[in-house]
Amino acid sequence: MLRWAIAFFVLAIIAGLLGFGGLQGDLAYIAKILVFVFLILFIVSLIFGRSGPPAV
Repeated sequence: MLRWAIAFFVLAIIAGLLGFGGLQGDLAYIAKILVFVFLILFIVSLIFGRSGPPAV
């Protein structure tokens, strides 16, 4: 998911450099949403991923 966010961020930068302001805003917004979703899933996996005794 983080790769998708980085890809949309790079596309937003390219669109901004080429003068596509509306498209740049949309791509940056999608990238921001993906980063927040990634962070939430990462924190949840850190909290709930370590439950239980370690495997022997």
